[in-house]
Amino acid sequence: MAEETKHLQQRLALEGRKIADFFESLAAEDWDRRVYTSGPQWAVRHILAHFVSAERAYLHYMRDVVDGGPGVPRDFDIDAFNESQVRALSPLRPEELVEALRFARSETVAFVEGLSSQDLDRRGYHPWFGDTDLGFMLKLTYRHPMLHVRDIRQALQTGAPLPHGEGYASFARNDVKDGGS
Repeated sequence: MAEETKHLQQRLALEGRKIADFFESLAAEDWDRRVYTSGPQWAVRHILAHFVSAERAYLHYMRDVVDGGPGVPRDFDIDAFNESQVRALSPLRPEELVEALRFARSETVAFVEGLSSQDLDRRGYHPWFGDTDLGFMLKLTYRHPMLHVRDIRQALQTGAPLPHGEGYASFARNDVKDGGS
């Protein structure tokens, strides 16, 4: 396995475990605490549901890129997708959501195991970042939850929700594109 592919696989596995472990450590009263004041105004459980739906969907689209497809359709409405998927998954018990996340991440890790270095250079469409390479999409797969977990930690620590989405685009683009691992 190419060094970069191996690194991505290890980071996906490690960060996936950290995220799942974080959610497993939460107290029962934390699950319905609101994290964001704007946008979808998600509570903690909604964010975990978002992780599950995003991981599943992006794995599908990343497979499409490897198969020579365009990735996410250009008319993909990310807000409508998030709203419908989070609404559908949010009623699950916390332990069911965590298990769903662990399973989805294990599928992503297995997908990366079969990739070549050339596959990482394949380009597809991402609804936030436009046309980009598969390697970047995979980095987003483990970096995206890190941003939301940072927000959850802050909201739980301060007892106050935060504005949604501040800094996501710059966080992901600067940290991932400019060499962040």
